[in-house]
Amino acid sequence: MKRARYMGIVLLGLAMLATACGSGSGGTASPSASGGASAPASASGGDGALPEVTLTWYYGVAQVSPDQQLIEDEVNKIIKPKINATVKLKPIDFGSYTTKLNTASAAGEKFDLVWTANWAFNYDENVKKGAFLPLDELIDKYAPETKQAIPQFTWDATKHQGKIYAVPNYQTVISRYGINVIKEYADKYGLDTSKVKRYEDLEPFFEQVKKNEPGIVPFMLVGPLTKFHPFFYGYDDYGVKIGDESYKTNSMEESPEYKQFVELMHRWFEKGYINEDASTVKQIDSSYNGKFAASIEYTMKPGYEAEIKAKNGGRDIVGIPLTDVTTTRTSNIATLTAISRTSKNPERAMMLLELVNTDSKLFNLLSFGLEGKHYDKLNDNTVKTKPNGGYIASNWVFGNVFNGYLIEGQAPDTWEVTKKLNESAVVQPTFGFNFDDTSVKAENANVAAIRAEYEPLLFTGTVDPAEYLPQYLDKLKKAGSEKIQAELQRQLDAWVAEKKKNG
Repeated sequence: MKRARYMGIVLLGLAMLATACGSGSGGTASPSASGGASAPASASGGDGALPEVTLTWYYGVAQVSPDQQLIEDEVNKIIKPKINATVKLKPIDFGSYTTKLNTASAAGEKFDLVWTANWAFNYDENVKKGAFLPLDELIDKYAPETKQAIPQFTWDATKHQGKIYAVPNYQTVISRYGINVIKEYADKYGLDTSKVKRYEDLEPFFEQVKKNEPGIVPFMLVGPLTKFHPFFYGYDDYGVKIGDESYKTNSMEESPEYKQFVELMHRWFEKGYINEDASTVKQIDSSYNGKFAASIEYTMKPGYEAEIKAKNGGRDIVGIPLTDVTTTRTSNIATLTAISRTSKNPERAMMLLELVNTDSKLFNLLSFGLEGKHYDKLNDNTVKTKPNGGYIASNWVFGNVFNGYLIEGQAPDTWEVTKKLNESAVVQPTFGFNFDDTSVKAENANVAAIRAEYEPLLFTGTVDPAEYLPQYLDKLKKAGSEKIQAELQRQLDAWVAEKKKNG
């Protein structure tokens, strides 16, 4: 497949990132060598000193930690002298994050920073609602190092009508779909992971687990997170067949591959391979530790196995990739931080984002907690987290992960390998295209509501697709899916024509 023209930009961006990184903890940005980025001149006193403000920051976590207030206090010890601000950290569990933030945003609640993504508290939808402020000028003035460290094509992925509305939490920008298997069960039943190329190849393994491991779910699924993965079947995110230079978009729900997927999931559900609460469970949290043998993984970034182990009670996993490494617009907007339209202090909010993205001490505090209490250092670059230490968070929620520690089990070259994958990933045909639903907004809302109703049921196998898939397709058409498809194709054709015109 031909490389997209973005790859030149990728290399430039990564070169900038490498320049900004020193020899500290696995890619620590140079300002952190002396404890972090220097404070703005106006924060240090004298005429024009910054007035003291309080910022509120909403973000997602697997579960809210008992030591949350302790972390907030320590964070404020770092940021108060630098930008004369204190922050109220407002973590919310991922399972209820979207609902709670939609409610807060709709009510006009005043807050400053807010985590958003393509998969939770949807970035594109909230930009269109006017929930976030445009950030281009704020980034240029208050976050120049953050801007330089992130590749231009990732910034481009955030744009709506040419404007940036969120700062990417730069990490892997690749997507690789696959299955995680608990190593204990893979070893016990002789699962040859090298021979697993498609879902069906796992069925003998699931059968053994079901037969011999009472109380263990062979395949743990989570309704809101379980998706039909187009790339696995040779399509990109907009339904364009990989390699199709005509850019014809296809309705995935009407494709034979979609029907094949939901039929397989239902067969497995009927055999007891899938958890009975799959359509309603919101996330795999600690309450499910030790209760399942396999689950779906959507990113499979370098070193992710160690992260999973740290969060699932110390159980080793084996990752089985089912697709090539790819990059899409959605994989570039999988974790972002926006500034709310209700923020009274957007300038100070951006200063805080610059600190988080350049000060490794602050970033690691948010990501891992306190040394000795929440983690132990194994060497200068690597830490061992304490599952019951009192603080759990995800580094990719806060900022540039290349500025932070590795965790036990991650190879010393994890960040370098990640950067190489970012460079070499297959670029999907419609990368850079952003569908504008203005003319089909009502239809899109209706279709989204129907998908939210049917997808968790169909994708987890909870219902019989022989009955429910025709119902689903009929409701989609009545809601306006064909009108949306036609408008999508019209915009794609115009986008392709413009690309060809510009070379």
